[in-house]
Amino acid sequence: MLTTLYALLLAAFPTPLHAQTDSTQTTICWAEPVVVPQKTWMLGVGPANVLDTYLSAEKHRGTDFRFITQSETTTRWFHVSQILTQQLSLVDAHNRADNGNEIGGNYRLQYALRYNWLAAHRRLHLEAGGGAEANVGFLYNTRNGNNPAQAQAAIHLMPSAAAEYTFYRKSHSPLYLRYEAAFPLAGIMFSPNYGQSYYEIFNRGNYDHNIVPTTIASTPSLCHSLTLDFRLWGRWFRVGYMGDYRQAKVNSLKYHCYSHLLVVGMAKRDSKKNK
Repeated sequence: MLTTLYALLLAAFPTPLHAQTDSTQTTICWAEPVVVPQKTWMLGVGPANVLDTYLSAEKHRGTDFRFITQSETTTRWFHVSQILTQQLSLVDAHNRADNGNEIGGNYRLQYALRYNWLAAHRRLHLEAGGGAEANVGFLYNTRNGNNPAQAQAAIHLMPSAAAEYTFYRKSHSPLYLRYEAAFPLAGIMFSPNYGQSYYEIFNRGNYDHNIVPTTIASTPSLCHSLTLDFRLWGRWFRVGYMGDYRQAKVNSLKYHCYSHLLVVGMAKRDSKKNK
């Protein structure tokens, strides 16, 4: 949070600041326009571990299939970028006896503003800031007769950061190694109470603490990724790992979904940055 506050102060008072190791080499450039528009489209697949005690006390394991898009563009403040990320996930998981499945779907929309600066002789591009995330989804248990499904809806404030290191190669396009992370800090989410049915909520209108304020203590979660961008056949491609660990404990109910994804896709990078 201190990093985010410091970045916002710098954005409000964009005076040139430089840190130098000697009189000729600049290692940190705070006020230089370093952000370029870029977009990525990725497909992800990997193992998932799912638990929702409203539906079952049993953990289910299966596969998470995911489609991810991200766009990053400059704002009128040249050292601040805006990032729009969308994720569409489909999970198919089974219990230990393999006689029941849980099928889930989720859509997440994230918007963030991040301050940008360069370091390590312009090879390292750093971003820090935050924004908000909204998600809606469902989880369906094939074995349940009563209350077979669980609805998911939440809005969170979400700090985020990224670091991208450029590897220059003679007579070749550069490589970009990127790490990105975000976590929910506070927000609200929908949840039935322990033992409460959806019939009571929606047909009888019996509200029982179903809109729950959340903090990092009740929803300790993290989404991070490590990816590599490379140029091949005249196009930019991205490959890497995404770890998405979602947890919640509200209304005496526990939920988690841990996903480890191999992601591959295409990237669109600004030509000026890649010369």
